[in-house]
Formats: sequence, C-alpha cells, structure tokens
Amino acid sequence: MSGIILIISASLWGLTAGLLAWRVLSSSGEAMANYRATFTESASDNLSDMFVFIDPGKIFYMNMLALVLSFPLVWLLTGSLLMGAGAAVIVWLLPQWAYRRLHRMRLERFMIQLPDGLAMLSGSMQAGASLNMALEGLVKEQPAPMSQEFELLLREQRIGVDMEVALQHMEARIKNSDFAMVITALLISREVGGNLAEVLDTLADTLRRKLAMEDKVNSLTAQGKMQGIVMALLPLFLGGILMFIEPEAMGKMFTTVPGYFTVAFVLIWEAIGFMFINRITSVDI
Repeated sequence: MSGIILIISASLWGLTAGLLAWRVLSSSGEAMANYRATFTESASDNLSDMFVFIDPGKIFYMNMLALVLSFPLVWLLTGSLLMGAGAAVIVWLLPQWAYRRLHRMRLERFMIQLPDGLAMLSGSMQAGASLNMALEGLVKEQPAPMSQEFELLLREQRIGVDMEVALQHMEARIKNSDFAMVITALLISREVGGNLAEVLDTLADTLRRKLAMEDKVNSLTAQGKMQGIVMALLPLFLGGILMFIEPEAMGKMFTTVPGYFTVAFVLIWEAIGFMFINRITSVDI
C-alpha cells in the first residue's frame, strides 16, 4: 500500500514539475519573441531615420550572440561573476547607445552643412530659380545627410504630399531648434510671401555665426571635459595597476560580497561625478 502511495506521489510530483518546466519554457519563448519584436522595430525605426538600410534581424542575432558569449567569456577570463554580469549588461545596452550616438553625429553633420545649404538656396533663388529647382540643385551638390533629407522632401512632393506637410515631416525627423526656425521661415514665406532668398541668406549668416560661437565655447571647455574623463578613469587605472601588483588582495574585490558592494559603490559615484563635470562643462548657446 505504501509503495502504491509512493508511486502516485512521485507521479504527481513529476507531472507538476513537467507542467512548471513547460510553463517556464513557454513564458521564456513568449518573452524572447516580444523582445525580438521590440528590438527589431526599434532598430528599423532608428536605422531608417539615418538612411541606413540593414536587416534588423541580423543585428538582433548578432546582439544575442554577443550577449550569450560575453558573460561566460569574461567570467572565465576574470574569474568574477560581477565582471561577467557587467559585460553582459554593457552588451545589452550597446545597441541603444550606438543608435543615439550615430543619430547625434548625423544631426551635427547636418547642422554644419545647413548654413552653406541655405546660402546655396538663396543664391539659386536670386538667380531666378524657383524653390523646387533650388532644392533639386541642393540635392545634387550637397553631400549626405543634407542631400538625403531634402531628396526625401522632394520625393514626398512628387507623390502628392503638400509642401507644408512635407516640411513638417522633415522638422519631425530633424529635432533641432535652429532647423525649426528655418522651417518656420519657409512656411511663413509660402503663406504671406516676401523675399525668401533674403530671409534664407540672413538665416545662413546667423547659423554660421552661431556655429562659430559654439566651436569657440567647445574649445574653451575642452580642457574641463578632458579633466572629467581623466578623473573618472584614474581610479579604474589605479585599480588595474593594483590588480597586477597584488592580485590576491585585489581579487577579493571581484569574488566576495563586500567586494561587489565596494565596486558597485565606486562605479556609481564615478558615474555621478562624471555626470556633474559633464553638466558643468556643457554650455548651451
């Protein structure tokens, strides 16, 4: 009798464990599918905004491969679970950081090209060309990203999108207060008329002066920014030297619970200090 009860109990426990395992696997599969959909959608939107046409699925698989390999590889090389987990987190956050960095660099290049582009539009219109003809000349003569953005503007017009709506779409893609001023000038000129060529020439001169002022401010604050980078990296550099000189003593920082808390405390305050220095040395004109 007791043997039958034992068999029934074991069967129930086995069934329960199987159902639990199936539920965990199905939930993880659903979570992975949702994460993949979110990742590929975000990658597609970010890359299309920068006119970079790469299959988001390939980027997802590359990121998953790096994520799977980074943790055990760093763990084996350093012998620290904390370092392995930190490497995995960095790999996980790397795509979003790369998107923001590339988008910011592209926006900076566009704003550097904008004064010359506006001057070119003004010169073409003063020579008798219409706005659309001047924009076509701008697309042919200017490099990317300016040529890409204005070519998209012209393509929207060719398929029947109103000029005002196309300009608003362009303003939504390029989120910059200076460029918003240019879009506003174009919209007002189309509504009430006026000498658009002279307005564009004035805007080009204003933006050129603003860029020159920003370059001067950046050169004056470059030393402070470099000091912030050096001060943030100095503790890490000294930690690496001590790890090389006294590996047994420093190894406890990455293999014990108090060491984990100490490393986390140092990294958090390092990040806070760097953020404060970066905020102080960042001057918005």
